[in-house]
Amino acid sequence: MAKVAEKKAAAVPLVDAVLKALEILDCFNTHETELSLNQLCEKTGLYKSRVHRLCGTLITSGYLVRTSRTNYRLGPKLMVLGKVYEKSNSLRSIAAPFMKKLTQDTGESTALFVVDGMKSICMAREMGSSRLVYSINEGDYMELTPTAAGRVLLAYADTNFVQRVLSKNKQTRFTENTKVDTEEILAELERIRREGYGINNQEREEGIAAIAAPVFDFENNVPAALAVVGPAHRFKEKHIQDLLDKLLIAAREMSRLMGES
Repeated sequence: MAKVAEKKAAAVPLVDAVLKALEILDCFNTHETELSLNQLCEKTGLYKSRVHRLCGTLITSGYLVRTSRTNYRLGPKLMVLGKVYEKSNSLRSIAAPFMKKLTQDTGESTALFVVDGMKSICMAREMGSSRLVYSINEGDYMELTPTAAGRVLLAYADTNFVQRVLSKNKQTRFTENTKVDTEEILAELERIRREGYGINNQEREEGIAAIAAPVFDFENNVPAALAVVGPAHRFKEKHIQDLLDKLLIAAREMSRLMGES
């Protein structure tokens, strides 16, 4: 979920109190499931008295729960809304059987990513058989440039958006393999458009490799990238080709169901 406060253009006047309440909800993630009043103030930049009032309102509505005098967690109402979203999200429902089969056929984990703000977010994940822990979870954000799925999403994105990502975000060198040079990243995006897939060899995390393919919709846009992820030592040339063949079949079938023309 992108920071609501960063959304500038709106067809109707914005309600400040609603935006600030949503900013509070947006502070929570899979790594920070419980936050104190002080932490929420730091993350939102709001005064303690205002955060306290907003949290009280969110608690009354079921969107937050208080775990101690000053600590909060997300409330059960969000789980209900999440289930409604799951059932109504066609992309996720279309992807589910293909991801399950792809994981069964390859033995590797599969994940579905979409762009959200200036990053990608994991919409769905299917765990493979590897004992090596793959640390991305559903709902987690990842940078666009050092990942196979992120670069696939960038490769088919609007040019202005790509320039904003490359200029606004300082490219972090996560490992010695991470591409941080702008020209090198742009060349990789061009290769992805030409060859139809992205690859990441331990650029985001040591020991982890991935390949990703675009999923097209009825307007030939790319709303999602489907990725196969696993231990780098298994992503050798012969195995990669086998993985890629299976991945591209799944991505093409998903695109067909999404209405690709």
